[in-house]
Amino acid sequence: ASARNITIKIQFMCGEDPSNAMPVIFGKSNGPEFLQEVYTAITYHNKSPDFYEEVKIKLPAKLTVNHHLLFTFYHISCQQKQGASVESLLGYSWLPILLNERLQTGSYCLPVALEKLPPNYSMHSAEVTSKLNPPIKWAEGHKGVFNIEVQAVSSVHTQDNHLEKFFTLCHSLESQVTFPIRVLDQKISESTLEHELKLSIICLNSSRLEPLVLFLHLVLDKLFQLSVQPMVIAGQTANFSQFAFESVVAIANSLHNSKDLSKDQHGRNCLLASYVHYVFRLPELQRDTVPKSGSTGPGGIWSSKLLQVRAMSSSNPDLAGTHSATDEDVKNIVSSKVGTMSNLGGGILVFVVIVQHFHEELALQMVVSTGMVRETVFKYAWFFFELLVKSMAQYVHNLDKRDSFRRTRFSDRFQDDITTIVNVVTSEIAALLVKPQKAEKINISLAFFLYDLLSLMDRGFVFNLIKHYCNQVSLNNLPTLISMRLEFLRILCSHEHYLNLNLFFMNADTAPASPCPSISSQNSSSCSSFQDHKIASMFDLTSEYRQQHFLTGLLFTELAAALDTEGEGISKVQRKAVSAIHSLLSSHDLDPRCVKPEMKVKIATLYLPLVGIILDTLPQLYDFTAADARGGKSRTNGSDEEQDGVSAINQNVALAIAGNHFNLKTSGTMLSSLYNVLNADTTRNLMICFLWIMKNADQSLIRKWIADLPSMQLNRILDLLFICVSCFEYKGKQSSDKVSTQVLQKSRDVKARLEEALLRGEGARGEMMRRYYSYSTSPFGKLFCNYSNFATKAELDQEALVSGNLATEANLIILDMQENIIQASSALDCKDSLLGGVLKVLVNSLSCDQSTTYLTHCFATLRALIAKFGDLLFEEEVEQCADLCQRVLHHCSSSMDVTRSQACATLYLLMRFSFGNFARVKMQVTMSLASLVGKAPDFNEEHLRRSLRTILAYSEEDTAIQDCLGADTFLQVEELLCNLNSILYDTVKMREFQEDPEMLMDLMYRIAKSYQTSPDLRLTWLQNMAEKHTKKKCFTEAAMCLVHAAALVAEYLSMLEDHSYLPVGSVSFQSISSNVLEESAISEDTLSPDEDGVCSGRYFTECGLVGLLEQAAELFSTGGLYETVNEVYKLVIPILEAHRDFRKLTSTHDKLQKAFENIISKDHKRMFGTYFRVGFYGAKFGDLDEQEFVYKEPAITKLPEISHRLEGFYGQCFGAEFVEVIKDSAPVDKSKLDPNKAYIQITFVEPYFDEYEMKDRVTYFEKNFNLRRFMYTTPFTLEGRPRGELHEQYRRNTVLTTMHAFPYIKTRIRVIQKEEFVLTPIEVAIEDMKKKTLQLAVAIHQEPPDAKMLQMVLQGSVGATVNQGPLEVAQVFLAEIPADPKLYRHHNKLRLCFKEFIMRCGEAVEKNKRLITADQREYQQELKKNYNKLKENLRPMIERKIPELYKPIFRAESQKRSSFRKCETQLSQGS
Repeated sequence: ASARNITIKIQFMCGEDPSNAMPVIFGKSNGPEFLQEVYTAITYHNKSPDFYEEVKIKLPAKLTVNHHLLFTFYHISCQQKQGASVESLLGYSWLPILLNERLQTGSYCLPVALEKLPPNYSMHSAEVTSKLNPPIKWAEGHKGVFNIEVQAVSSVHTQDNHLEKFFTLCHSLESQVTFPIRVLDQKISESTLEHELKLSIICLNSSRLEPLVLFLHLVLDKLFQLSVQPMVIAGQTANFSQFAFESVVAIANSLHNSKDLSKDQHGRNCLLASYVHYVFRLPELQRDTVPKSGSTGPGGIWSSKLLQVRAMSSSNPDLAGTHSATDEDVKNIVSSKVGTMSNLGGGILVFVVIVQHFHEELALQMVVSTGMVRETVFKYAWFFFELLVKSMAQYVHNLDKRDSFRRTRFSDRFQDDITTIVNVVTSEIAALLVKPQKAEKINISLAFFLYDLLSLMDRGFVFNLIKHYCNQVSLNNLPTLISMRLEFLRILCSHEHYLNLNLFFMNADTAPASPCPSISSQNSSSCSSFQDHKIASMFDLTSEYRQQHFLTGLLFTELAAALDTEGEGISKVQRKAVSAIHSLLSSHDLDPRCVKPEMKVKIATLYLPLVGIILDTLPQLYDFTAADARGGKSRTNGSDEEQDGVSAINQNVALAIAGNHFNLKTSGTMLSSLYNVLNADTTRNLMICFLWIMKNADQSLIRKWIADLPSMQLNRILDLLFICVSCFEYKGKQSSDKVSTQVLQKSRDVKARLEEALLRGEGARGEMMRRYYSYSTSPFGKLFCNYSNFATKAELDQEALVSGNLATEANLIILDMQENIIQASSALDCKDSLLGGVLKVLVNSLSCDQSTTYLTHCFATLRALIAKFGDLLFEEEVEQCADLCQRVLHHCSSSMDVTRSQACATLYLLMRFSFGNFARVKMQVTMSLASLVGKAPDFNEEHLRRSLRTILAYSEEDTAIQDCLGADTFLQVEELLCNLNSILYDTVKMREFQEDPEMLMDLMYRIAKSYQTSPDLRLTWLQNMAEKHTKKKCFTEAAMCLVHAAALVAEYLSMLEDHSYLPVGSVSFQSISSNVLEESAISEDTLSPDEDGVCSGRYFTECGLVGLLEQAAELFSTGGLYETVNEVYKLVIPILEAHRDFRKLTSTHDKLQKAFENIISKDHKRMFGTYFRVGFYGAKFGDLDEQEFVYKEPAITKLPEISHRLEGFYGQCFGAEFVEVIKDSAPVDKSKLDPNKAYIQITFVEPYFDEYEMKDRVTYFEKNFNLRRFMYTTPFTLEGRPRGELHEQYRRNTVLTTMHAFPYIKTRIRVIQKEEFVLTPIEVAIEDMKKKTLQLAVAIHQEPPDAKMLQMVLQGSVGATVNQGPLEVAQVFLAEIPADPKLYRHHNKLRLCFKEFIMRCGEAVEKNKRLITADQREYQQELKKNYNKLKENLRPMIERKIPELYKPIFRAESQKRSSFRKCETQLSQGS
């Protein structure tokens, strides 16, 4: 009772002797690792303290009933008495660790014994006193006074009732136990053992998730053992298979549904996946039957492994067999494993034989399952399929059946079960289409299952399963179904023996040995002979091919179906289909077994039908050339700034201009409406597959195939090669500066974790991922793998290297194909069209960025083509030759010596072999150079000059050309080269003004003007100007360039053809622009279009004319000139109607409708441009000195903006200190200017119209279009000041007339005429009052009414702050009648202006009254008051008339009639 300083000694005892304390208590960090005892801390002077200690004990592996926790209580004395101990014993308490063989955990309230504990105390609980002998004394009458809590962290003790019961009952079956046995608080006899075990199996799923996860492997092992091991308990057959299987299903469901447990990227529970991969083994069935001797317990016998001889399924006794089984394996097992039979005390017969196999039992249970169990089995089919596959593999391994025939490895009944399972799962997939994600998972699981079966079972049997699957899931070609079939086949085709499974080899004796040959593959030599096939059929997907090459045939069938199907989501399916083929070819290319060329030839032969499929898909392929044009791609790698703009003539329009507008491949709108176009990545992968086959196939076979093809098919191949060239163009190296280090590191970490997770994958999935990882990191694998968005500089360099090598390789393969086609075409009648196609591909390849290696070979092929078929090319392929000239010339300016020399040789050969058509070639080369210097920003003039000198040297040294063709041809070549040099000179001058857009345009305009007699070249330069304007976003000027080009084409077409639907030369274009007449071909030196080489370009056709006009209409629409769009299409529609091109007519009228809708909706919201008069003064400006221009600037450009731009530009040219901007708009006196400086005068100008013009210019557009006259005003006084009093203020109105009307093909036009009008002060007042009155009228009649605008104008007219404005004007000019009679009319005119002004003010006040809200009434009253005050002040002046103006002109008595004109004459004479 006096104990106040209490401590407790805690010990873990294995017996009752003090020496039995075990050193298993974890010590503190500053002491030994393990201790035999620990003490709690003391709470001073507390009789009932709370202890907060946590004691951690390492439990022995094997616990017995003697193990217990012993607690000894002490009082600690603070004042030690002499000879007395510090510690005073208070009492004891204990807690047995095991109770009924179960670990004791939880909270306990223990009594404390005050006396020494009796013997065997640890065998009993402290709460139970009746069994203690002798009895002992307890604190507080045996009440619980000591509270403790025990927690266990154990992988040995389940701590769950359901698991405890299950394991205990399983142990009773496996060990020698005495019945009845105790399970928890329940005694179970032998007769109830079966029932209780079934109950415990059923209840397993009710156990807590944490212990279930901890003991998952053991639970599953026990359940699988129970499912296959036959048993007799108490004389009765015990059947646990179904219960065990259903329990496994329920556990799998619980684990998958738990949100706390991790899943892999496929949604598979990681615990189950790791169990199958690492833990699962075939159940070790019990075979020892000889019992040990022992006595029976009261009320029962002890049984050793209660097993029964059975030659039948443990789950289906109806499937009976006999003891004398015919199966040799069974006989062997029976003879070797049956033990001696014993008659034990209870008369129970015990002996063993093992017949049923786990894979057979599992398959049977999957077949016979029903209801929710069946549904769950198929929901998590992957787990049961993996179990099946692993058990089958272990069965084959254990019985050493690897060398036996696959057909006899497994029983017929098992094969029937497998067939049933596959059929049911396939039906389940088809039924689950409404839940695509669920169906996809089951589909993938089934695919991997069959993938594994191909390595274990007879392949013919597995192929039948695959065939049945495809038949059942091929009911229709929905994108979802095609996607599932593709995923299924993709997995199967990733099999390591895929090639052997497809019988890819030509003869049986050349086939690589299969490690697991099947009967079907051994007897397949009759299927592998290609000699009986026609070569053409080898490139088609025939039924014979599908029979012979089963998996590949299926894959190609699905690919063809995916490419031929339309619908939502089909693009993803197509990408998946192409990706599957692409991945297969990648794996073949990197497979060390397929390194030899002869192997690759055979593999390529297997894939030949893919070529036919790709050719059929030609209209659906992504057009990389059109995409480049849409993106404003420059073939010459211009600066980013110059590439930002949209190309003036995109690829589709260019091809339409070329006369191909009826071809589906060249009409973007038509193509997209008729075909489901593949995306760029899918097309690229398909092209890689095509080129791989073409590279590795037997070249003699390819040549024979090409030779037998009709010309239409050959042209399709050439179209395909054309796309291939653009597809594999080298794009250059990305800038590593744009790579974010932080994002890069993050993406790497994520990628590393993902790869680690995938590489840990199990079964075939893991194998596939490891295989993918190995080849994707190899140097060659990167050709087939997509790169990460983020890469280091080294990776970017490597990527650029690989990309460049791929581009070279692809183009060389394409070149080989073209060589084959050229050889084949030599024997054909249609060689002209084929050569055109070949040339088109070659020209396209030259327009792309290429390596010097490829260019060397390409130029060699070109020279051979020119030398062999020169006449044909120059006669039939005029357009292609023009393109060829431009591409070759571009390479003549290359910085690479090798490329330049090759291009020079090719260009010279082009001239040499065109002796019959030299005028045409001359024109084409000249046009090409003009186009090149106008468009190519990276064009090197010095290199091109050097190349021209080289060509001249070739011609001088070529004596053969002078002997054969005469000196005249040599002179023509020399003349051509001189012309090219002069164009280069103009180019150099253009380079000087590259930064001055107006001067550059003037120079280009001058060059284009100089080609007035050469329509082809003028057209080229007009297009160059259009491109420049487009890049500067001057869309209206770009459109005008194309309108001028179209007028030029129309002018020459009218000379060639007399069709009523064509425009009658440039006159027909006047409604678009009055400037177009300058394109009329009326000069004496104008060339005739019949002359050879003139107007022979692709644009001088009806289709070319339509293409130019359509592009112009698009640009007008972009620039907001919708009215002009209508005028353009007025010229286009008759041509389309004559051609019966209703598709284009539909789109044309659609565009017209949009244009008219835009006019209605955006009329006054459009802003067309701002105009400034710019004058240049000073010798530094050279030709520009004393020249005046009107500049057209973007809308809402302020005077300071253009002033700053011009001052900044010319400041850079001459030096900022030498450039000065004149601030006013007064006439410039040059004598007062500094001759060493450059002066710029900038004035804002407005369009000026005479009164008669305003009748025709009604709309906002008409007042901003076709402008030639502009006006600006300059205020001044007679004393020289700009501003003065009202009666002193004069104004000078200056009207400028430009050489051409705006908008024009330039943004600045020279002023050719200047008129000046000086207004007297009263005239200035009249003009100001007219302007104010007009503003009021506009605000009053605006619809819908704008109250804010009205109030703003009204405030400026009658507001108190501005009353002095109009009133002061009236007082100055109307207060008195002028003394000078010449001012009478002006006085009267001003009086009438005021009269109208005050009337409009009154209307405005009334209108505002109707528009205002309640809170503005006071404001309205103030306006009304101000208006009345102004009216009263003005009334006497307005009503005062000049009597002389109202005197009658005729005397009243005069009866003589005369005209007004005569009267006016008489009056003037009289005056």
